[in-house]
Amino acid sequence: MIEKLRNDVVHAKDHVQEAINLAHQLQPALNAVVTFVDPTQQLEHLEDVKTGLMAGVPIALKDNVNTKGIRTTASSKILDNYIPVYNAHIVDLLTKQGAICIAKASMDELAMGGSNLTAATGPVSNPWDLSRIAGGSSGGSAALVASGVVPFAVGSDTGDSVRKPAGFCGIVGVKPTYGRISRYGIIPYSSSLDHVGYFTRNVKDACIGLEVLAGRDDRDMTSSLKEVPPYSELLSESLKGKKIGIIKNVTDSIQNETTMNLFNELIDKMKNEGAEIKEINFDNNLLRAILPTYYMIANCEATANHSNLDGIRFGVQAEGDSTEDVMINSRTEGFGLQVRKRFITGSYGLFVENQEKLFRKAQRVRRLIVEAMQEALQDVDCLIAPASSTIAPKIKGEKIDELMDEYLVAENHMVMGNFSGYPSMTLPMGFDQGCPLGVNITCKAFDEVTMFNIGAGIEKCTGLKDLVAEVK
Repeated sequence: MIEKLRNDVVHAKDHVQEAINLAHQLQPALNAVVTFVDPTQQLEHLEDVKTGLMAGVPIALKDNVNTKGIRTTASSKILDNYIPVYNAHIVDLLTKQGAICIAKASMDELAMGGSNLTAATGPVSNPWDLSRIAGGSSGGSAALVASGVVPFAVGSDTGDSVRKPAGFCGIVGVKPTYGRISRYGIIPYSSSLDHVGYFTRNVKDACIGLEVLAGRDDRDMTSSLKEVPPYSELLSESLKGKKIGIIKNVTDSIQNETTMNLFNELIDKMKNEGAEIKEINFDNNLLRAILPTYYMIANCEATANHSNLDGIRFGVQAEGDSTEDVMINSRTEGFGLQVRKRFITGSYGLFVENQEKLFRKAQRVRRLIVEAMQEALQDVDCLIAPASSTIAPKIKGEKIDELMDEYLVAENHMVMGNFSGYPSMTLPMGFDQGCPLGVNITCKAFDEVTMFNIGAGIEKCTGLKDLVAEVK
């Protein structure tokens, strides 16, 4: 879709206006947009970038991506009036390649969540079934791509915040290697886990997306100096000789028959295409420890990262009789309940007396999980498993038993990609009750070429690409 649009720059204004019209039309149903962006100035400069990889392509940005002069709230009340004075690095890269931003997309508040239910503007609905979540924290971006508004949208992925919504919405969600894309200008969550990610409706477009976004940025010292390959030119859908490792712990913990039938059918098709399949068993105690380890590391880092959101330096300020009162009142009124809970957890873990037994211990467990991944990937080209055990939950759903393996393991295994920094991608696998189910693959560090090629092979096996939900 990106290639088609960029080859039709003459009609770019029409394509952009169609996207804007559709976004406005679907907003009452999806609630996916926080701020609509006037594209006039961007279109005026399109002639200067008409040969760009995304020339004239309408896109959306998650609302934690700083955009100069355009409100950027991270879906939090405390940032409701925040207008950045600079662009995130990726905004400049997208602009250079001719992309036209039409919207800032909803997200879980400060990216802290997996449902997109905590946004200050309210929940985002899944385009395939409006009674269900789009997933989080990048649910707004996912919904805009899945509903056909835009062919490309930026998200961020700290635990699986791009890949889980992609699975729920029937699209491609990419989290590249840590350092592959600069995070300069992205409102942070957890510095050691945050990745810039993005959504498309097919693997070829995903290749183009990374060609645009990847590369060194001296303003982000964690960004890599490694050369960026021409991913789209190297794309091959051949699975012959590819070694695929099934994460047996995940498949064993999934109780939904439809999910497992679709997954097993996919594995059979991959075998028929020449892939070599191997089952891999991790220490189940390690996988059960993923979620608590993630919560401790992420929330401790978030507490430190967001200490500047105090109502004094910037953001919405509440009244108070003293500076301390202003800070307390601003944070109390400005943050939602879930964010406040996470800050309490993070503060507790950062107490001097708790750092060794909580925060440092979590870091050591993380290292054990990464070492287990390294060992598993020595003998295979990728690890594969369903992206979730079921289709997207209802917005007003039943409470989940968070101690059972189907939740601890099957719903959180993709966090391993954030612990390790390895590239990971979710693609459509099939449908249940008219809603999508996704499959996730994870490869070795900076081996996005293999990831995209295996993804293209999966796309060939399923026949599921360029899906667009009919919003009802």
